[in-house]
Amino acid sequence: MAETFNELILPDEKARRYEVVAEEIAAVLAGEPNVVARMATVTSMLANSFDYYFWTGFYVVDPLRGDELVVGPYQGTLGCMRIAFGRGVCGTAAATRTIQLVEDVHAFPGHIACDGRSASEIVAPVFGPDGALMAVFDVDSDRPAAFDAVDRDWLERILAATFSHPV
Repeated sequence: MAETFNELILPDEKARRYEVVAEEIAAVLAGEPNVVARMATVTSMLANSFDYYFWTGFYVVDPLRGDELVVGPYQGTLGCMRIAFGRGVCGTAAATRTIQLVEDVHAFPGHIACDGRSASEIVAPVFGPDGALMAVFDVDSDRPAAFDAVDRDWLERILAATFSHPV
């Protein structure tokens, strides 16, 4: 299945590209119960499908601390190891349980610069089958205002389909 995706020619139009990638993610992950494998696959498939994705990955709720995120599967330069709820874009998404779409990370109060080349960011909360926050999905771009409502809507759909339902 991975070979098929790796050779897939994706449409240029963003919403259609997300639609095709979402279908491929669902097909690749069908029947796979391991959360780490699911996170790694989502990260890889999305990071390799959009050229404006600069850093892509998950920060997982630390079960021992409850109000702190720890880096999970990702692709890109070195990520921050831990982020407290309420701190930076990822911590804000975790604390508020709402998606954060930031056109200019340098204007975001308390932004954490894991890599100074990041210019814009989108972070979506990830909920498990029990409805509890399990992680946030973070995508940085080295382009200003790289993300829009299409990214927001499709990431929410993909994450809900991948993690909110029992496998």
